[in-house]
Amino acid sequence: MATIAVLGTLDSKGHEHAFVAEEIKRQGHTPLLIDVGCLEPPQVVPDLRRETVCPTLAELPEDRGQRVAAMAQAVPGFVAQLAANGKIHGIISLGGGGGTAIGTSAMRGLPIGFPKLMVSTLVSGNVAHYVGTKDITMMPSIVDVAGLNRVSRTIFRNAAGAICGMVSAAVAGSQTEHGADRPIIVASMFGNTTTCVNDAKAILETAGFEVLVFHATGTGGRAMEALIESGLVSGVLDITTTEWADELVGATLSAGPTRLDAAAKGGIPAIITPGCLDMANFGEPQTVPAKFAGRNFYHHNPQVTLMRTNATECAELGKILAAKANASTGPVSVLVPLRGISIIAAEGQPFHDPAADAALFSALKQHLRPDIPYHEIDATINDPAFSAACAQELLRLMAVPGLD
Repeated sequence: MATIAVLGTLDSKGHEHAFVAEEIKRQGHTPLLIDVGCLEPPQVVPDLRRETVCPTLAELPEDRGQRVAAMAQAVPGFVAQLAANGKIHGIISLGGGGGTAIGTSAMRGLPIGFPKLMVSTLVSGNVAHYVGTKDITMMPSIVDVAGLNRVSRTIFRNAAGAICGMVSAAVAGSQTEHGADRPIIVASMFGNTTTCVNDAKAILETAGFEVLVFHATGTGGRAMEALIESGLVSGVLDITTTEWADELVGATLSAGPTRLDAAAKGGIPAIITPGCLDMANFGEPQTVPAKFAGRNFYHHNPQVTLMRTNATECAELGKILAAKANASTGPVSVLVPLRGISIIAAEGQPFHDPAADAALFSALKQHLRPDIPYHEIDATINDPAFSAACAQELLRLMAVPGLD
């Protein structure tokens, strides 16, 4: 039997959360009803009162915006402590705008893998800012979370079943999972670097590591950075730094200006390569800003238009990559595939641009800290020689025994 936090604004949605709590109890688990309401008294009696979650709440003006913001700030640490102490094993919440903001704020404070379910009126829209880099399951409420009726009861019952199933699966998995004690290496990958990452991954797994691969789509890069920050990662294989091209030109797959910071600050051994810095990502052709008219484009698929970065942009990207590597407090090496930083940048391919590549490599080498190893490999990024060089260099940085 597990304990599942049922967290919600019980001043406006108390009966709905109480219904979910009863469904959880009916399915054999223990609900812990937590009130994060901000104004009126709760409609039902909670197990944990709002003042316990946010002790300063009563001192604030009776302004909904201020109180929701205060509760959203207080709840992540409170819930994280409950989880760390083994007092909860999953969490569910129901909400509209305010309730979703508070509920997902709590969930973002919990580790990846901890069961999280948010039933919300907002799921049909863009929920990226609610989910962040965490594995929050978002479920549409269909009708407003405003009373119990034939539709809402069905949705809430299904939601209770879903969180119970997630918790049961998590408990069973923790008891049967093999190899969970292997050190973790994270790697960044794109379709254009898949072969490289897969080949390097095989070498690292043979050496006894578990390799987690993140798709360098902005969200993927942010998720990888968050996992590195968590302290669970032993090494970083940053083959695909392409998100920096999107950040520089204002394209769609930027991971933000802190991409590549986590390993540097944490002193985590890291390999950095300029993988796919030849491309910036846009949507359908009509979504490309007019200022880029006349540039070299490649239509990856009907929904994705790639733009070749030019020599000026590549020189700036080289400086950025060098600055990120220079900030490293731990061992770091830079590896450069001279014959192509993506599949389509190789000779004979649509993004082959020796002048742009030369600008990138020159700026990277020129601005790199002198003590940071810089290796130029006469290969394309997906050549087995390059992937092997990356894997072996990371193992060397991690001081893995038995290497020549």
